[in-house]
Amino acid sequence: MYLRHFGLREAPFSLTPDTSFFFACSSYQEALNTLLVAARNGEGFIKITGEVGNGKTLLCRKFLATLNQGRQSTTLIGTQDQAAVAATAPRFITAYIPNPYLEPRSLLLALAEEFRVPLEKDADQYLLLKGLTRALLECARNGQRALVCLDEAQAMPLESLEVLRLLTNLETEKRKLLQVVLFGQPELDERLRHHSIRQLRQRISFQYDLQGLRKNELERYLLHRLAVAGFAGETLFSAAAVGKLQRITGGTPRLVNIVAHKALMLTFSEGRQQVLARHIRDAAADTPEVRRDWLPWAAALTGAAAIVSLGIAWMVLQ
Repeated sequence: MYLRHFGLREAPFSLTPDTSFFFACSSYQEALNTLLVAARNGEGFIKITGEVGNGKTLLCRKFLATLNQGRQSTTLIGTQDQAAVAATAPRFITAYIPNPYLEPRSLLLALAEEFRVPLEKDADQYLLLKGLTRALLECARNGQRALVCLDEAQAMPLESLEVLRLLTNLETEKRKLLQVVLFGQPELDERLRHHSIRQLRQRISFQYDLQGLRKNELERYLLHRLAVAGFAGETLFSAAAVGKLQRITGGTPRLVNIVAHKALMLTFSEGRQQVLARHIRDAAADTPEVRRDWLPWAAALTGAAAIVSLGIAWMVLQ
């Protein structure tokens, strides 16, 4: 809609977890470092929690992409000799389960599919476990490490969490055959406090609570995403717009992206080249989850009407 107007190749504030837009703010970098250290140490369970919209899925994709770069996983802060680290980094085979709301047998089937374990379609739970065990042992013999990431882990049934724990019981004399990374909302901590899975809770050796963007990071976040999208200028957002965007979103990346996208639409509709504070205000008026206590009702109605009108006009032109 506004790409040509601002000189962009692609939409800079899409909600899809595109790792090319990954911005290493302090919280993201600390979380990524925690994941890489834990994975390389061969830990059984790792847990990453964060509020809705704080970028857990993007972090998960970035983590997997970093591991899948083979022996080039050298993003740790303060690495003295990156070449030496890269040369000794272990090789990983990985699995990603985006929706783990699965009963135990379905979870085992999903893992078998991800790890390309040949099984009969009607294999029972015993055969599934046997096939997975054989595949994990083969990985270890080949000098590889198997790791699975489960997104939205707060939705996992307790019985499925217990199956995961039993899988991590498999080990050689040196390390676990399977490492598990749980990504979830804060409700995951409540689920893990259940008495029936206390053994799993004790096996979580590394954990991190992912936070949003800090005040001094939001402007750099906007500049980074715009640059990746092809913007060649200095900035599209005025200082007042950035300040207002921080106040109404609290630095939550998903809300930042939603409001920034709508603000660009409004700026484009006026033929302007810079987003002003009032564009952020009007964009926020059409976004239910932002902090709205400072928004007068008149501004809210104006912002919503402006965005709807712009959307209708664009569809007509298309």
